[in-house]
Amino acid sequence: MRYFIILLLIVLVYLIYAAIPSLWFKIMYKIKRKENGKIIYLTFDDGPSTYTNKLLDVLKKYDIKASFFCVASYALENKKIIKRIKREGHVICLHSLNHENAYLMDIFKTNKDFKNSLEIMKNLNIDVKYFRPPWGDLNLVSLFNLKKYNLKLILWHVMAEDWKKDTTAFDIKIKLLRRIKGGDIICLHDGRGVKDAPLKTIEALDKAIPILLGKGFIFKTVDKYNEK
Repeated sequence: MRYFIILLLIVLVYLIYAAIPSLWFKIMYKIKRKENGKIIYLTFDDGPSTYTNKLLDVLKKYDIKASFFCVASYALENKKIIKRIKREGHVICLHSLNHENAYLMDIFKTNKDFKNSLEIMKNLNIDVKYFRPPWGDLNLVSLFNLKKYNLKLILWHVMAEDWKKDTTAFDIKIKLLRRIKGGDIICLHDGRGVKDAPLKTIEALDKAIPILLGKGFIFKTVDKYNEK
């Protein structure tokens, strides 16, 4: 009985610390979704990487501005790409230090993650204002740091499972065209994944963007999300 109570307390603490905050904000993000005509917000996680330049080429081809949620350690390794993202008018946001899940991070590690991430971005001349946690998962200390550093949490409304091993560029394109509605924040990936997954994302976007433009959709960056 004693061990059961201890286990129950551990589970309760875990739920309060990470599981409940994560679930709450994901649900609220869906509930508070803003209907915004034909405006949509294209975002990319997990970069920059060796694939990002090809993605930037596609965005430039269609004169689309996007928001890049960068892993700070990857940004440090790819300074030239970061400079290009900034130079071409995209918004650079934060996606943690090393893409670790907040569920598995204690108070001290979470604080260090934010502090070191923001120091790296500052040294790269990036003034970060927006944050998306890996997998959208938060803990209570994450929420404290969002307030401490005056960061706005940005999650998403649409994904296309572009990281999956067996998905194809055609699958991604069809999911985007079927799922996207005005006001949606779209989460795709320009890094990580398996079997060169970002290349499939890039190919899908090259086909989907002109169709979306033809339907009258307007692409904006997340700093414009609260605009009417």
